[in-house]
Amino acid sequence: MSIMYEQATIPVEDGSTHGQVKSAIDFAFAPGHVANFLRSLQSAKLRIREFEKVIAAGILGPDTAAAYAKLGNADQGMIREHYLSSLEKVDPELRRKFLKVYAYY
Repeated sequence: MSIMYEQATIPVEDGSTHGQVKSAIDFAFAPGHVANFLRSLQSAKLRIREFEKVIAAGILGPDTAAAYAKLGNADQGMIREHYLSSLEKVDPELRRKFLKVYAYY
């Protein structure tokens, strides 16, 4: 008998602040805004996977870094996971266009 892996659900501690930061990420990766977001990263010479630097630079919004800092460790981890999963869903054509932003080097 095999049991499928099921990721444990961790309850959100600060729903309001968590929602605010998550909304900023969702907005940045929305189809109509993602190209501008990637352009901002390129101008700032940031890599997309450097979440802490991206949020500190204010690219996700001027109040997002402060809101993120107020979150507990578990909530911050969920936000980072959401951000990283969102960047993987960007259209491959845009990812090729902004290759330096997506590059690992």
